[in-house]
Amino acid sequence: MNRSNFLSEALASVVVFLVALPLCMGIAIASGVPPVMGLVSGIIGGLVVGVFAGSPLQVSGPAAGLAVIVFEIVHTHGLAALGPILIVAGLLQVVAGKLHLGQWFRAVAPAVIYAMLAGIGVLIFASQFHVMVDDVPNSNGIINVLTIPSAVYKGIFPMDGSVHHLAAAVGILTLGVLVGWNWLRAKISGPLRLVPAPLLAVASGVVAAWVFKLPIAYVTVPADLGEFVSFPTVESMALLLNPAILGSALAVAAIASAEALLCAVAVDRIHDGERTDLDQELFAQGIGNTLAGLVGALPITGVIVRSTANVESGGKTRWSAVMHGGWLLIAVAAVPFMLELIPVASLAAVLVAIGWRLVDPSVPRALLARSRGELAIYLVTVAAIVSTNLLEGLLIGVALSVIKLAWSFSNLQVDVVEGELRLDVHLSGSGTFVGLPTLAGALKALPEAREVHIHLESVDYVDHACFELLADWRKQYESQGGAVVLEWDALEARGTYAPREAA
Repeated sequence: MNRSNFLSEALASVVVFLVALPLCMGIAIASGVPPVMGLVSGIIGGLVVGVFAGSPLQVSGPAAGLAVIVFEIVHTHGLAALGPILIVAGLLQVVAGKLHLGQWFRAVAPAVIYAMLAGIGVLIFASQFHVMVDDVPNSNGIINVLTIPSAVYKGIFPMDGSVHHLAAAVGILTLGVLVGWNWLRAKISGPLRLVPAPLLAVASGVVAAWVFKLPIAYVTVPADLGEFVSFPTVESMALLLNPAILGSALAVAAIASAEALLCAVAVDRIHDGERTDLDQELFAQGIGNTLAGLVGALPITGVIVRSTANVESGGKTRWSAVMHGGWLLIAVAAVPFMLELIPVASLAAVLVAIGWRLVDPSVPRALLARSRGELAIYLVTVAAIVSTNLLEGLLIGVALSVIKLAWSFSNLQVDVVEGELRLDVHLSGSGTFVGLPTLAGALKALPEAREVHIHLESVDYVDHACFELLADWRKQYESQGGAVVLEWDALEARGTYAPREAA
């Protein structure tokens, strides 16, 4: 790497560091754990995952998507269980990467993925809305959503003499700067566009809290670097004998892998450089999560916000992601006292904005345009995630997708349009062996000695059994004085299998 390339990568790494610093701490708070755990995850995501990554421009670290499941783990099993869970999850990712299972994560239905993001967005928004007024969120997503009006009331009416209104003021200031700077950045050019909105927003909250000496909650960071690391004990490792703990490890592995690989695919679309090796990326994520479990950090995955900042800032190689981890390490080692000036309400406000953006209103419209079934899966999955938990909601979404797929492959509709001398038979749905009784019955009911056109342009898929039935029926019908035209052109244009002997 020559001098000019090094300077370009270094500049990009600084921008990514400035984006990652507040988010690492904010995600830790949203996860119900000390902020230092998020910082350690960010360091590992840069210095370790960045070196081994199969997606050179993707930046890894703690993500809002995993905050929900970590909060559930800590609330249900205790903080001591998180390390062993991450070790197992990381090892599962390592094995999956070596077995070349990375491509399989592309098979998840888009409606379920969008629902996962939206469900996470609702949960993050609702929980952090309470944190933004220096209140404690509930472990239940529905309760957090329903009690948002009470959080608003606490922030506006401090009748009990509490400091909720002071925290709310800092949170509103942070949100205002965040939204305003994002709007302004789109209209300006030059070096100022590189200033990350989350950093500027949190900095405004820091200044306001410091100037007015507000008695609100602030970030706490250990003064001794050794306190950043917390190794699992024999007692905590023994928790792995609990099947529920192993189930949580499997859930973390699956969700972290899906988020990292889908993020990597998204990053590939915004740059012209090296494409992602999904298996290597899965392996790298596993190394990072195993190490995170060993030192007491948060789970790691690819993060689209940091990755986009990396590309937009001129990052071209993996070294910008690696160096951002180095900047995080220097920050926590050299100036931990500065991190303690950050109000918790400011970090929560940034996460409220992230949660809001994850609930993309354009997604339901796009799914409806595709199919009502896709929209139904999306809405039910979002509701299930918010009302139960992330894992159970995703399982419900996957189950609905499988049911829809089974229905699609078993549903064949036959419509007959009868003219004076010609019959047009229009098939729609999927022509598989499951629908053969329906097709055979409709063909048998056709009047004899007519010219019959079989239209297949509306068929999604036709298997060999269906082709054979049509071919056999045509021979029989023509032997009785009729004529049959099988319209294969639309299928062949789509590359669908159409045997010449059937045509």
